[in-house]
Amino acid sequence: MTLSDAVAHLSPHRWARANRLLLRKALAEFSHERLITPEHLDGDRYLVRSDDGSATYTFTAVLRALDHWQVDADSITRHRDGTEAPLAALDFFIEFKGALGLSDDILPVYLEEISSTLSGTCYKLTKPQVPVAELVTSGFQAIETGMTEGHPCFVANNGRLGFGVHEYLSYAPETASPVRLIWLAAHRSRAAFTAGVGIEYEAFLRDELGEETVDRFHAVLREQDLDPADYLFIPVHPWQWWNKLTVTFAAEVAQQHLVLLGEGDDEYLAQQSIRTFFNTSHPGKHYVKTALSVLNMGFMRGLSAAYMEATPAINDWLAQLIDNDPVLKSTGLTIIRERAAVGYRHLEYEAATDRYSPYRKMLAALWRESPVPSLQDGESLATMASLLHVDHEGHSFAAALIERSGLTPVEWLSRYLRAYFVPLLHSFYAYDLVYMPHGENVILVLKDGAVQRAVYKDIAEEIAVMDPDAVLPPEVARIRVEVPDDQKLLSIFTDVFDCFFRFLAANLADEGVMEEDDFWCTVAASVREYQEATPELADKFEQYDMFAPEFALSCLNRLQLRNNKQMVDLADPSGALQLVGDLKNPIAGR
Repeated sequence: MTLSDAVAHLSPHRWARANRLLLRKALAEFSHERLITPEHLDGDRYLVRSDDGSATYTFTAVLRALDHWQVDADSITRHRDGTEAPLAALDFFIEFKGALGLSDDILPVYLEEISSTLSGTCYKLTKPQVPVAELVTSGFQAIETGMTEGHPCFVANNGRLGFGVHEYLSYAPETASPVRLIWLAAHRSRAAFTAGVGIEYEAFLRDELGEETVDRFHAVLREQDLDPADYLFIPVHPWQWWNKLTVTFAAEVAQQHLVLLGEGDDEYLAQQSIRTFFNTSHPGKHYVKTALSVLNMGFMRGLSAAYMEATPAINDWLAQLIDNDPVLKSTGLTIIRERAAVGYRHLEYEAATDRYSPYRKMLAALWRESPVPSLQDGESLATMASLLHVDHEGHSFAAALIERSGLTPVEWLSRYLRAYFVPLLHSFYAYDLVYMPHGENVILVLKDGAVQRAVYKDIAEEIAVMDPDAVLPPEVARIRVEVPDDQKLLSIFTDVFDCFFRFLAANLADEGVMEEDDFWCTVAASVREYQEATPELADKFEQYDMFAPEFALSCLNRLQLRNNKQMVDLADPSGALQLVGDLKNPIAGR
């Protein structure tokens, strides 16, 4: 890469477009979270004023269900002291610093995340513009790397603080650059490997790496008079090796607690979550999820060695629960299990920190099943995040799937809800079990554009059982959390309705594919159908009412604006919630 290549995507035209797109999202989501209050001018025109009133923004918007502001990016204008001024996202956050609650400490770091997000958008604007009609016929990884927006709610959703531009071009999912993982040998006195039922370390490694590579790595150890039996293999993100382990773990390398083995032979592609890799050399092999000490969307994206120990057991427990439940089985739901995990404990950093410290999350990995071997004839895969993807012509991926399926929009939506939404309802009502079911954590199995079934992933770190009296095996006990009764249903209302369906319904309505009213009537029908089929849970349906008139507005950007390094304490997920008033439930009374 030449010096000029590093910034070739940063042209005035693309920068202006990226700023306009980001401000569209900021105006929409900050209005939704009631951080700013647009003044109605006339028709569909609105105005917002900066903290001191010297800057104003006008725009047109359609206000939809769930206080969703569908802002027209091209309509946004900015005036400073009465004179029209160019749109500049960094200026916007300074102008609205007070309204957004940005502290002096958080503001510059948040501006850095915004700058990184804008730079990523500029890069995406250089890519060939693939129409959604073409993308829906593409392969799983072409769809994965074809996403352009990231998380639909978060405004600073591509911060990735720690990546230089050459690393962005090498490791960001949208760049679709092949990656080879770096492998280390970790001394067993400081490392642990755990696996699901039926998995043995040596055989597993040989299946994943191949005989030849394992033998080559063993030879590296023997050349240094080290016994391979004393070590466990750990896959490492190249960024983590170059930027963290070679320096921060220098003592471990110097004392041969860690030994560099070299690159593996297989090529991988980064997924939307950045630190998880899909094996493109052998698509049937496991995903690999790695520790990555990069700040992105409110968290340092490390992996805890302590958490890894229970990961396979939690996955086996959930897989068995699904397998033994006729309702979940009937929806076709599966999970791709995290089958094995390995973690390294740096004893000195552990002695110096508490269990939540990023210093304890620098070296660990897990292997997650690939969904590819489970496909039947004619089936294909797409991340659920793709449903919200809108191409350069304003057409959505979801609408293109509906068209390809030949189904009516209501029929298509009903099938999707049965596959994705009904398992969430049943898990909640039958087991007090909740997931983090956002678009990046769900894979849809498609056939001719129609959803056949859903595959949930990212299980061990994301699921929770909200019943304090639930009987759980000891190794699974960490997923038990205490949540106030009146907040339990937010796992559906916030995570599904507000953070996913809100955008899907708006996109389909905007394209004229499906009226919002029809969308929410179809959601209501799927809830009623599920409830009628499981009358034994009637008391729970009454206790936790999906048709309640309102539910609390839980704000994600407010979390990030308050603390963009640690948004939520994972051990107390409800304790950090930013609840601001209520939203009208779009299925109430239907």
